[in-house]
Amino acid sequence: MSGPATELPHVIPAHLSVERVAELDDHDIAELCEATDAAIIEGGGFGWVEPQGRAALERHFRGVMLVPERELFVARLDGMVVGSAQLVRPHRNNEAQAFAAQLTHAYIAPYGRGHGLARLMIQRVEERAAALGHRVLNLDVRETQATAIALFETLGYVRWGEHPAYARVRGQTVAGAYYYKLIEPGRGRRTGQMVSGQVVS
Repeated sequence: MSGPATELPHVIPAHLSVERVAELDDHDIAELCEATDAAIIEGGGFGWVEPQGRAALERHFRGVMLVPERELFVARLDGMVVGSAQLVRPHRNNEAQAFAAQLTHAYIAPYGRGHGLARLMIQRVEERAAALGHRVLNLDVRETQATAIALFETLGYVRWGEHPAYARVRGQTVAGAYYYKLIEPGRGRRTGQMVSGQVVS
């Protein structure tokens, strides 16, 4: 006679979301600052080397939301802010490079990883850039960010250059890598038709 059937634990999938924000309430900004410091401590390549604390980071993010050429995206795991990214558009007087934008300061806190949020966040930034009519998205990253580099390359970013003295982190010189990706605009001719000699997959 067999014993009672063993029930497998019911796993509730995490709820993932990424949103473009123009303002954040005190609760969200506190979570964002905590996530940022966690990423900095872990070596997340945000630009800072040492954690900055709530006051400094809050000033930074509130300032970002005031800059016309910058857009802030926040990533949420079950409603909690665990990361962010910024889309930086060229200044209005830079007509020659108006077709390109930059993805910068993209990170997910260590406690928010493993759910696909980083991929979703980058895709949302790409969609926004395309909707604004940009044809190219540029980014740069420390060579030490192996996981981020692997994700960018999986998403179709093309490495076009390296900088041997990209950053200084705790007394060590760190190299950096530069990437671009051709993106499709929300309307008009395909990017491949606009860029001579390029093939868009």
